[in-house]
Amino acid sequence: MVKSILSIALFGLSAGVVKAQDTLLVQGTTPALYISHVVKKGENFYSLSRAYGVPPKEIAAANKITMDHGLQLGHQLHIPLTNANFSQKADASGTPVYHKVSEKETLYRVSVNYNKVPLDNIRQWNSFQGDGLKKDSYIIVGYLKGGSGATVAAPAPAPAPRKEVVKNEPKEQTPPAEPVTPPATEAPRKEVKKEAEARPVTDTPETAPAPAPAPKPAAPVVASGDFEKLYDQQTSGGKKATTEKGPGTWFKSNAVGKYYALHNTAARGTIIKVTNPLNGKAIYAKVLDVIPQMKSNAGLIIKLSDGAMQALGTTDARFYCELSYDN
Repeated sequence: MVKSILSIALFGLSAGVVKAQDTLLVQGTTPALYISHVVKKGENFYSLSRAYGVPPKEIAAANKITMDHGLQLGHQLHIPLTNANFSQKADASGTPVYHKVSEKETLYRVSVNYNKVPLDNIRQWNSFQGDGLKKDSYIIVGYLKGGSGATVAAPAPAPAPRKEVVKNEPKEQTPPAEPVTPPATEAPRKEVKKEAEARPVTDTPETAPAPAPAPKPAAPVVASGDFEKLYDQQTSGGKKATTEKGPGTWFKSNAVGKYYALHNTAARGTIIKVTNPLNGKAIYAKVLDVIPQMKSNAGLIIKLSDGAMQALGTTDARFYCELSYDN
């Protein structure tokens, strides 16, 4: 009786503890597909079952251990991907599961390896046409459906860090907020003409014609330098930086010469260093708000202003990137 009560209590306490990795990567080949999970403090078979939508016994069987054996901290588990918790339908939703493209790999080969998922579904999920794939890029091959009462997604626990997320959830048009930067609003309007050459970025419609000729050539250098200095201050030269890897996308911005971002955990005003591992290019972007919780944003770790995306040298709707910031 006492053992049963303790099991129920432990199950309740650990149900909310499970947290998947930053990006869920599919492993294995049809029909034995799985994702990896590193056991963390407080996790057990039941909490993993709720998070990944797989019965506890199936998790134990997939890892050739018994329920009585328990889980070891730091141990890497195989979480089976079955029809119960993994969907590859065209209208699938949930947490995206990715495949890392190897050299000379084709879209057809990816389809065959992962349950012969229709090629059109892969193109739709990743917003691209044709069959060409880039080495080391990440593409969605299906979606992990949440367990009963739990949603598993590393990028998804966005609401927790900030209370104001609730106010911003319905708004996909968050970008209009990014042009409102402290330097522009604090400058006296009467002195705009005098400072036109020194301040290329302005939000005031009446004064727009005066600074128009100057901003484009000078702003990128100044803005990048300012944000890079702030990044060094916030991270103590990169020593206190938190790293994150995963897919990103972009939004249209009216800001000139400065790069902005939407991120789920970094506080507003945080400067994030964003690197494109495909070409080594990096930019520094200022966090304006969180990523709106919408189906189209599922699995994203960052949304960048269009100017930042261009500076990274990518034109893809979704692109893989590496982040570094103070958290």
